Amino acid sequence: MKTLIINIKKLVQIEKAPRTWVAGKDMAQLSSIDNAWLLVEDDKIAAFGEMKELDKASVCSGGDTIKEIDATGRLLLPSYCDSHTHLVYAGSREVEYIDKIRGLSYEEIARRGGGILNSAERIRQASEEELYDAAYDRVQEIAGYGTGAVEIKSGYGLDTDSELKMLRVIRRLKQETPLLIKSTFLGAHAVPAEYKGRQTDYVDLIINEMIPMVAAEELADYIDVFCDKGFFTVEDTDRMLNAGMKYGMRAKIHANELDYSGGIQVGVKYDALSVDHLEYVGDEEIACLLGSETMPTVLPGAAFFLNMPYSPVRQMIDAGLPVALASDYNPGSSPSGNMKFIMSLGCINYKMLPEEVINATTINSAYAMGAQEEVGSIAVGKLANFYLTKPVPGIEYLPYAYTADLVETVFLRGEQLQF
Repeated sequence: MKTLIINIKKLVQIEKAPRTWVAGKDMAQLSSIDNAWLLVEDDKIAAFGEMKELDKASVCSGGDTIKEIDATGRLLLPSYCDSHTHLVYAGSREVEYIDKIRGLSYEEIARRGGGILNSAERIRQASEEELYDAAYDRVQEIAGYGTGAVEIKSGYGLDTDSELKMLRVIRRLKQETPLLIKSTFLGAHAVPAEYKGRQTDYVDLIINEMIPMVAAEELADYIDVFCDKGFFTVEDTDRMLNAGMKYGMRAKIHANELDYSGGIQVGVKYDALSVDHLEYVGDEEIACLLGSETMPTVLPGAAFFLNMPYSPVRQMIDAGLPVALASDYNPGSSPSGNMKFIMSLGCINYKMLPEEVINATTINSAYAMGAQEEVGSIAVGKLANFYLTKPVPGIEYLPYAYTADLVETVFLRGEQLQF
């Protein structure tokens, strides 16, 4: 089966030679073709170019069935890659939302048994089927927003059985939805109530029981630790990342959301794929990241929802770093998986250009979830994961119209989705 899309107003984020990521001043550059066509064959991008160069006879050769779509007035972009989410969860946390409005801090809510511990209790009570059904709906939701690849973390179980339950749900989502999904083990998301005052014992449980069992079932691509003030120390993080590495799990770190935690440095030490949040970043952290293979990943939705300091994105880009953006979709601090809104926040709050936020939510976030060879750009041989907009003036309109639903058609693995 072939699909030929013609008269595309602008084909965005094209690559003739796929790149690993885009960094520094190059983040403001975006390769595109005006008045373009794109050919999909089975689940891959087969070819693309300018309309004036389209030879339909050649494209349609071979006797294959071909579906033609006229995209006049529309942009075509690679699907968003959301490299940091917690979208497997049970129930919502709007009561804590009111606590935040009344002035309670993230740490104060956590100390009262709210936050992550609240979600952990709900996960323990929910069945695997209940978790799957709720998560499946959220995956469908983000696909409709234009997301075609997503990383999903555990971390709301905080005991062995519940963490494994979450990871099995993620595995099933991988198998039963068309999105490209990566799974991350985050047993070190918080210290559970039953281990209060015994944090080292809980770290021992993660190392000696959880990690081997997760590995035995091949449930996780990566391992993550919340290395921050009031959560896990650099020493704790070092021990857990070392243990995960022995089982083939590359690191992804929650770092520097609440303070200068040392999380960035320990992440780079273990060649973390990404370090995420990064509200607190100074010259030392930037110097550590430069020359590494670790992607700085900013989560604008969490900073917006929690009214936190903004990560110094301009300083990082000006220093020559790449930056990725992700949604942090979760029930407590960022209850939205709308990556178009994340782009808008990138422009409004972090002073990023439209080209920069597109790079940050596609090719760079694809790298941040280890999927850059399959998704993140329009390139021959990559998965046909992309979306067509409604008729719009140009790419600048996407973050500008920050609440408008501008996605008209979604393709994942070459199939047009029906919503």
